[in-house]
Amino acid sequence: MAASEKVRKAEPYDREMTVAHIREPKGASHVEVVFLESARFYRLLHQNHAYDEILALLRDALAKRQALKIRFSSPQSDVIEGIL
Repeated sequence: MAASEKVRKAEPYDREMTVAHIREPKGASHVEVVFLESARFYRLLHQNHAYDEILALLRDALAKRQALKIRFSSPQSDVIEGIL
């Protein structure tokens, strides 16, 4: 078996989460998002091709206190990949 076959690519991970806070650090390459369901800080990177759309959905969900289905690259990731 080739070495490349042994390495498994992480499967995307989706989770229903409720936005508690959005923080926009000055000069950072991301915004930080806190969800009620987790004590972690998650990041939405400016380089994400859907950054503006995702941020708008997160802000709307925060205002309405609605849960969203958030996509991460893996269960261990703190980077928001998208919203389903």
